[in-house]
Amino acid sequence: MALYVQKYGGTSVGTVERIEAVAQKVKSFRDAGHQVVVVVSAMSGETNRLIGLAKSISDSPDPREMDVLVSTGEQVTIALLSMALQKIGVDARSFTGWQAGIHTDNVHMKARIEDINSDGMRAELDQGKVVIVAGFQGIDDDNNITTLGRGGSDTTGVALAAALKADECQIYTDVDGVYTTDPRVVPLARRMEKVTFEEMLEMASLGSKVLQIRSVEFAGKYKVPLRVLSSFQDGPGTLITTEENSSMENPVIAGIAFNRDEAKVTVKGVPDIPGVASRILVPVSDANIEVDMIIQNVSADGTTDFTFTVHRNDYSKALSILQRLASELGAASVSGTDDICKVSMVGVGMRSHAGVASKMFKTLADENINILAITTSEIKISVVIAEKYLELAVRALHKAFELDAEVAEEK
Repeated sequence: MALYVQKYGGTSVGTVERIEAVAQKVKSFRDAGHQVVVVVSAMSGETNRLIGLAKSISDSPDPREMDVLVSTGEQVTIALLSMALQKIGVDARSFTGWQAGIHTDNVHMKARIEDINSDGMRAELDQGKVVIVAGFQGIDDDNNITTLGRGGSDTTGVALAAALKADECQIYTDVDGVYTTDPRVVPLARRMEKVTFEEMLEMASLGSKVLQIRSVEFAGKYKVPLRVLSSFQDGPGTLITTEENSSMENPVIAGIAFNRDEAKVTVKGVPDIPGVASRILVPVSDANIEVDMIIQNVSADGTTDFTFTVHRNDYSKALSILQRLASELGAASVSGTDDICKVSMVGVGMRSHAGVASKMFKTLADENINILAITTSEIKISVVIAEKYLELAVRALHKAFELDAEVAEEK
């Protein structure tokens, strides 16, 4: 007998019919003798509907009351799923976040889980019941309802799996696993059998939308085996695990991630003196703008050009901040563009294989794609290019590194 924590997202429970289908899937695990804890999101579109109601009353609703409001979406789903299971003869009990013992800090709308008291859930499991928990929510020390931020149900699932020492945490979504890249861009992208926590974390942070970043961090920290599966079709999915637990030799490249939501700002002709970087970036940071890549050119005539990238939503704000500070910085000009994107190669195999960067750059050069910026880590190489070349770049790199499904089959 194994203990599984299963998480179902909004599309998986988007209608009564889909909730009943989830109940049948859960029943199959229970009938096989396993213990099951189910974490659910709100029904698809429900959280947006609730936020819309709040915005119709106030442009800046109180964060505490927002958490009270949006947490009700999951409460609807846990009750309906419990009813659906009971209807088909499976004893089930629903739990809100606070009933499940999920304790968080007091930061409303983006709380972090601090502790889970799993005694209540264990007691129900020991009685043979399926436990259904509302994702995305918890309670702080003052008994206020808190929510974990968008995508927080993934984190709830992984955290419960860690607290209960589950054999596996299964994330059911509308895709059947983690792919080498987005199949909508590369039709020959293939589903990966396994990927390491490190690789998944990089891919999630670089634009892959399969899993919330925090859930991957949590799973890696507590070594919770994590599997991504489809709610709508049977299959093995993709197992996310530690590098040590991987039974195969890791390929050089696991996958290619990309992000269209990029913009860059360039400050030209600033004095090349100590402290110039902080004088440029501190005002940007003080405006709560997160900086990604940073490039500083070699000094010429005592001046240098300084370029950095930000999320496209922050582009106008970052540009206006530095345009106002241009004379104070002694800069010749401040300019920018928001028609760029980031393409990243990810793979733990890079640690033991040389030549990945040179092959990547040559592949892009062969397609006449100019690289605007480069950043690397032990298992990642990212480049910034013009957005119009994104799909061409991803397809070319996917083929060059033999990630296409037909190439894998030939091997």
